[in-house]
Amino acid sequence: MDTQVIGLPRLNEKAPAFSADTTAGRKTLEDYRGQWVVLFSHPADFTPVCTTEFMAFAVREDEFAKRNCALLGLSIDSTHSHIAWIKNIKDNFGVDVRFPIIADLSMDVARAYGMIHPGAADTAAVRATFLIDPEGILRAMVYYPMSNGRSIDEFLRLLDALQTSDAHGVATPENWKPGDDVIVPPAKTASEALARVTSGDYNCKDFYFCTKAL
Repeated sequence: MDTQVIGLPRLNEKAPAFSADTTAGRKTLEDYRGQWVVLFSHPADFTPVCTTEFMAFAVREDEFAKRNCALLGLSIDSTHSHIAWIKNIKDNFGVDVRFPIIADLSMDVARAYGMIHPGAADTAAVRATFLIDPEGILRAMVYYPMSNGRSIDEFLRLLDALQTSDAHGVATPENWKPGDDVIVPPAKTASEALARVTSGDYNCKDFYFCTKAL
């Protein structure tokens, strides 16, 4: 029996389009054309783990903006609930949440992005995070369990890595950060592999593993 989830988004394909009410009015994915987007879901408003994540995203919003990236939250709650929660975070923690939060009571957006996992909950979105590029292409997606919060610094790091790969046609190693050496794409021919190892232009451990500074 085929258990594939119909409509589950896939990397390097168009991110699912949406039109939804948010705390900043009606928003569509097309509104963000020309900039990166971090779309992230949380299980519910007024919950402690989600509160820590939203504050961390809010505190780092300017860092995302420097990278031409907008933040967009989502949960299966109403706009009124979102507004009350934002006020509660401001009153109790002194943090302003300025980015829009999608009200997805119909679960249309959550289903389109594969945020509903029945094994975790039938009526709440898991902690899913999607990085969408300026052309509307889904470039990365990460899922976390309900019990554990995300590292927002990791999404900034991943965004830097994706933008560097796009700009320079390179890959990045584990835990790469701006300023570190990058990985040169593998050679496509035997002669190219030999030339790369002997050229002195790269730091090569072997023909398949060469790095360089940007």
